[in-house]
Amino acid sequence: MDKKLLIFKRKKAKELHEKGWSNRKIARHLLASKNSVGKWVHADG
Repeated sequence: MDKKLLIFKRKKAKELHEKGWSNRKIARHLLASKNSVGKWVHADG
């Protein structure tokens, strides 16, 4: 995956999580796995 796209998805996942979205809903929205979203949301930085 393109690094810029990955960085964008990580930032977007954190934004949506802060708005109250579930990991499953974020995963469907960003076309990513639930496990990846979970890691992104709880990662530091």
